[in-house]
Amino acid sequence: MATSADGRAGGALKELTLRGIILGALITVIFTAANVYLGLKIGITFATSIPAAVISMAVLKAFRDSTIQENNIVQTIASAAGTLSAIIFVLPGLVMVGWWTGFPYWLSVAVIGIGGILGVMYSVPLRRALVTGTDLPYPEGVAAAEVLKVGAGVGGAEENKRGLVLIAGSTIVSALYFILAKTRLITDAAAKTFKVGSGASAVSANLSMALIGVGHLVGVGVGLAMVVGMVISWAFVVPHWTADPSFIAQAGGDLDKLIGAAFKTKARMMGAGTIGIAAIWTLLRIIGPIVAGIRGALIANRERKAGRADELPITERDIPIGIVAAVILVSMIPIGLLLFAFGNTAPIAASPGTTIVLSILYTLIAGVVIAAVCGYMAGLIGASNSPISGVGILSVLGISLILVALFPHEGGDATKALVAFALFVTAIIFGVATISNNNLQDLKTGQLVDATPWRQQVALVLGVVFGALVIPPILDLLNRVFTFQGAPGAGPNALAAPQAAIISTIAQGVLGGNLDWGLIGQGAIIGIVAVIVDEVLKKTSNRRFYLPPLAIGMGMYLPMEADLLIPVGALLGWFYNRWALTARSPAFAERMGVLMATGLIVGESLMGVVYAFAVAAAEKAGSKDSANVLALIPAYGSVIVVSIVVFAAAIGGLYVWTRGRASVAPSPDDEAGTPEPTYR
Repeated sequence: MATSADGRAGGALKELTLRGIILGALITVIFTAANVYLGLKIGITFATSIPAAVISMAVLKAFRDSTIQENNIVQTIASAAGTLSAIIFVLPGLVMVGWWTGFPYWLSVAVIGIGGILGVMYSVPLRRALVTGTDLPYPEGVAAAEVLKVGAGVGGAEENKRGLVLIAGSTIVSALYFILAKTRLITDAAAKTFKVGSGASAVSANLSMALIGVGHLVGVGVGLAMVVGMVISWAFVVPHWTADPSFIAQAGGDLDKLIGAAFKTKARMMGAGTIGIAAIWTLLRIIGPIVAGIRGALIANRERKAGRADELPITERDIPIGIVAAVILVSMIPIGLLLFAFGNTAPIAASPGTTIVLSILYTLIAGVVIAAVCGYMAGLIGASNSPISGVGILSVLGISLILVALFPHEGGDATKALVAFALFVTAIIFGVATISNNNLQDLKTGQLVDATPWRQQVALVLGVVFGALVIPPILDLLNRVFTFQGAPGAGPNALAAPQAAIISTIAQGVLGGNLDWGLIGQGAIIGIVAVIVDEVLKKTSNRRFYLPPLAIGMGMYLPMEADLLIPVGALLGWFYNRWALTARSPAFAERMGVLMATGLIVGESLMGVVYAFAVAAAEKAGSKDSANVLALIPAYGSVIVVSIVVFAAAIGGLYVWTRGRASVAPSPDDEAGTPEPTYR
C-alpha cells in the first residue's frame, strides 16, 4: 500500500483546509455565545469538541474528498474557542469591583487572545510529555476520536456498524433524559440535607449521563480519589462549620443556606489549598517528561533544518520549538504594554517599572506551571470537569501576594486599583489555563486519528483568535442588558457569574488583609498527606493502585452534584471491563464500552447547546424564569424517586445492551471483502 510523506496510508489527504477553517469559525460563533451566556447564568460551560465534530461530519459529508483529519481540525478550532469562553470566570470581576463599566473591545480581545496563544505555545512541548509520553485517560479526547472514527467508517464494516449503533443508542438515551429533565416531567438533580450531630451536611447529584460516561473513561482510580475528596468536604469540613454559631446566625435558620455557605467559604478554600499542593507535586513529577518533550522538539527541529523532515513520523511534527520560544518571548512585549496601560493609576503609576517587570515574570513562570498542571488535570478527568476556577484562585493568590509585598499599607481607592490590576493579570494567565486545559485533549484526539500536530496547533491558534474576537461583544451585551450580581447598580435579574465572584473576593481578601489563610493551609496539609498516600500505594502495589492527589483536591473543591456520578461511572466501567476480559474478544468488547460511554457524553453535549439557546431566547423575550424555559409542569418533590429509578434503569439497560452487542466480536468472514480502512 502506498504511503505518503505524511506517513499515512493511501497518500496525502486533506487536513487544514479553507472550508474547514470557515466551518470551524461559524461553529465558534454559535457555541461560544451559548457557553458565555450559560457560564454567566448558572456557572457551567459545556465541552464543544464533540458537538462540533458531529456537526462537522454532517456538513463535510457533502464533500467526497473530506477526511477524518479535516473533521478533526474543525472540532479543534471550535473546541479552542468554546473553551476560551471560560475567561468569563475572571473578566466580569472587573465590573463587579466597579473598575470597569463595560468591556473595552480591543483591550479585552488582546487579553483573551494573548493569553490563549500563550496557552497554545506552552502546550507544544507538553504534547510529547503528557499525550504521547503518558497513559493518562483523556476521556473527552478519546470520546471525540471515537466519534470521528465511527463517522469515518474506520475499523471495518461490521465493527463500525455495531459501534455506530451503540453511539447512536446511548446518544439518544442521554439526549432524551436531558430534555425530559428540563420539562420537569423528571428531574436531573437529587439532593438531601440532613443533620450531623450539631452540624449538618448534604448529598446531591446531577443525574447526568455525561458524568457516567466520563467516569467510565477515566477509570476507577480517579473515581475513588474523588470519593475521598468528597468525604473530606462533606463528612468532616461542612458538618464542622455548620455547627459554628456564627454560621448558624448568618443563615437565619435556613439549612440549605447554612450548608451552602460552609461549602463555598470553607470547604472550597481548603480544596483550593489541596489542589495547590497537588499541582506543585504534579509539576515536579512531570518535569522530567516535559524536559524530554522539549529535547524531542529540539531534535525534530534539527532534523527539519537538516532537510530530513520527511523522515520524521507524523506524530513528531509540532510547530518548530524555535517559533514556539520566539512567540512566547515576543508575547511578553504586548503583555507589558497592556499592564502598563492598565496600571496607570495610583499606587502603581508612581513607580510602575518594578510592578510591571514582576508581573511579566509572574505571567511567564505561572503560565508554564499552570499549562502543565491544567494539561495534566484535563488528561486525568477531562476538560469539562477540571476545576479550572480553582486554578484561577491560585493564580489570583499569587499576583495578589506580589502586590501586597510591593504596596503593603494601601487602602481605599488604592486597594481597589490593586484588586483590578490583580484581576487583569489573572485574566491573562487564565487564558493560558483554559486553553492548556483543552489543547491536550484535542491533541490526544489528533494522535488517535493520525492528525499532524503542527496543523492542529495552527488550528488551535485560529480558534483562539476567533474566540477572542467573539467573546468581548457578547460579554458587553450581557453586561448592558443584565449586568452581574455584586456590580454597582445590579438589579434582580443580574447574572450570577459565580466563579468571577469568588475570584474577585479572593483578590479583595488578600489585598484587604482579611483572607482566611488558615483554611488554605489546612487544605495544603491534606494535599501533602494525599501525595504521601498516593506514592505509598503505588510503591507497595507495583503501581496497580493509586489515588491521584489532584483528583482528591477536585473532589473537595467541586460541588458534590458536579462530580458524584463520576465515581459511579468509574465503578460501572470497572465492572464492565472485568466482564470484557471474559468475552471472546476482550479488546473488541472494551472498545464497544468506550463507544457507549462516548454516546452518553455526545447526547448531553448536543442538548446542552440546544438548551443554552432556548434559555437565551427566553431571556431576550423577557421571561423571568428563563432557566426553566422548557418546563411543562411546576416543580414537585416526589418526582426525584421516579427520576432516580428511570435514570438507573436507563444506564443499566445501556450496559446490558452493550454487553449483548460486544459479547461476540465480528469474525473474519464478517469483514471479507472489506478494504483495509483509510482515515477518511
